[in-house]
Amino acid sequence: MEKIGIVGAGFSGAVIARELAERGYQVDVFDIRPHVAGNCHTARDAESGVMLHVYGPHIFHTSNERVWNYVQRWDRFMPFINRVKAHARGKVHSLPINLMTINQLFGKQFSPAEARAFIAEQADQSITNPQSFEEQALRFVGREIYETFFCGYTRKQWGMEPSELPASILKRLPVRFNYDDNYYASKFQGIPEHGYSYIVERILAHANIKLSLGTAFDRAQAGDYAHVFYSGPIDAWFGFPEGRLGYRTLDFEIVRGEGD
Repeated sequence: MEKIGIVGAGFSGAVIARELAERGYQVDVFDIRPHVAGNCHTARDAESGVMLHVYGPHIFHTSNERVWNYVQRWDRFMPFINRVKAHARGKVHSLPINLMTINQLFGKQFSPAEARAFIAEQADQSITNPQSFEEQALRFVGREIYETFFCGYTRKQWGMEPSELPASILKRLPVRFNYDDNYYASKFQGIPEHGYSYIVERILAHANIKLSLGTAFDRAQAGDYAHVFYSGPIDAWFGFPEGRLGYRTLDFEIVRGEGD
């Protein structure tokens, strides 16, 4: 049977490796990091005992029942509804922007129809062909909502001014005209009881899979395999001929405290 190489021991690489291994292929999995699960990596904090999402929180969500059943083969998923709160202008608001957010921000008691008409009035109708994220947001929701919720957050997340980002990032009206504060519209969502790394380790636990952590994969090695699945940075695969792409990154700082 042909030998397959997989670069990246995250969810994508692990699932591909498992599916091929169960069909008789010999699979080599490489990851330059010393752990599996990629950015979903989880580890138990030694001091507190808390299951830590090392690269930031990940909530698994999908409306595909087949996918939901698949991940539950490897661990029990604990019920979790992602309800986001934002600190803005000295108040705490519910996100995504919904009827409660609108009424609180503007001091109103709108019905859904009234809120929809009000937001339409706030929108900058003079912008007919938005070119930037900023113009698209102003066209959708107007300046008050844009400056309260979108401007600073977008600048922080992207490291760029909203006026420098393409309008395509904001493709549709980011507002709900009801009181639904569930961040995701997916049918299923939850967090694995034993963490994501536990799941990926179990997926990769197969006699036909050889896992090499802390190991870089050189493109020259591709000739050793019938096929290579690559899930790393695309610019790295080509050796950065045009320099490095401007990937979004976050800095993580560990803060310990008591209570919520």
